Amino acid sequence: MLDLKPLDKIDPGTPLSELNKTKLSAVQRGLAICGYPIGDVDGLHGPKTRNAFAELVSDTGHGHPSIVSEDVLTYLKSRNKKLITILASPSSTEEDVKDQIAAMFKFIGLPLTTQISYGLATTQWETAHTFKPVREAFWLSESWRKKNLRYYPYYGRGYVQLTWENNYRMYSGILGLDLLGDPDLAMRPDVALFVLAHGMKTGTFTQRTLEQYVNRTQTDFFHARKVINGLDKAQEIADIANQYLSDS
Repeated sequence: MLDLKPLDKIDPGTPLSELNKTKLSAVQRGLAICGYPIGDVDGLHGPKTRNAFAELVSDTGHGHPSIVSEDVLTYLKSRNKKLITILASPSSTEEDVKDQIAAMFKFIGLPLTTQISYGLATTQWETAHTFKPVREAFWLSESWRKKNLRYYPYYGRGYVQLTWENNYRMYSGILGLDLLGDPDLAMRPDVALFVLAHGMKTGTFTQRTLEQYVNRTQTDFFHARKVINGLDKAQEIADIANQYLSDS
C-alpha cells in the first residue's frame, strides 16, 4: 500500500515527460496523496498529471513546473511517510476515528475547523452514527445487493459510499491495493479514511469539492451535502456539523 519506492530511482532534474510508466505512476500516487486530482494512476503523461504536477510546484515553490527536482522528490516522500503514520494510527474507538479524521483532513488540505466539523458530521451520518465502515444498505443482505444494485459488486462501502467500478479502479491505483479484485478492501478503516478525505478534497463522489462550500470566506454546511449526495438529509447533517463546530 502506498508504495512510492520508484521515486528513489528518479534522477533529480529529469523532465516529467521523460519518466517511464513505473516512475511516473509513483509520481502520480504522490500527487494524489497530496490531494491533487490526477484521475487514474496510469503512468501516462496526460493533462491531469501535468496540471497537478505544475500546481504542486507552484504551491510548494519546488523548482520548475515540468522538472522533477530533488526538492519535489523529498517532499513527496515526506508526505507519504506522514500519511502512512496517520493511516496506521489507532481506529478501534469512536474517538480514535474522530482523531484520525481530523489529522487526515489537515494532511489532505482541509485544515479548517469548519471543514473538519463537516467531515466528522458526514462520517457520523453515513455510518449510522457508528464511526465504523459500513456497506450500502447494510441492514439488507448481500444477496439483496447483488439482485438490486446495478453497479454490484462495486456498491457503496466505507465511511462514505465509495461506489462504481471506475472509482474502485482509481483508488486501487492510488493506494496500490486491488479493490477491483476485492472490493471489500474498501471496508478497511485506513482505506475508508483515505477515501473520505481524498474524495471530499478532489470531488470523487459528485465532482464537487468541500472547499466549494466550506472555506475561509464561507461556511455553507447545508449545500456542502452536494459533495456526497445531492441535498439528501442536508439539514440533519448540517446540524451535526454545527454541533461539532460549537464543541471545538
